[in-house]
Amino acid sequence: MGKRAENISIVDQGLIVDGNITCTGKLIVKGVVKGTLDGETVIIAEASAKSVTIGGSFEGVINAEKELIVLSTGVCSGRVVCHDLVVEAGGVLNAEVICMRQLPADGDADGTVKKVDFSS
Repeated sequence: MGKRAENISIVDQGLIVDGNITCTGKLIVKGVVKGTLDGETVIIAEASAKSVTIGGSFEGVINAEKELIVLSTGVCSGRVVCHDLVVEAGGVLNAEVICMRQLPADGDADGTVKKVDFSS
């Protein structure tokens, strides 16, 4: 008996899907999906969104303007740029991560200036 073929679905470059996608096997996204992706393995060439939540397996590049959340069932690998990052206990993050946080000049998140003296 031969090897069973793996299910592969592709949203190719130039294709825009407005709605939810559910599939078995691998889902490869090179185009644009406005909605929820639900698959065993999701491979995204590049994702840009305000908020991204991963509950399955994700490989690729994420640009999350607001937040990236990796749930306890989630596995994320690749490159991530986000404002806030949350990884629940049990979640896996194996990615290059850049958290962008704008702070007031010479201050902390609440605007207070902190000075540390190491001379003593």
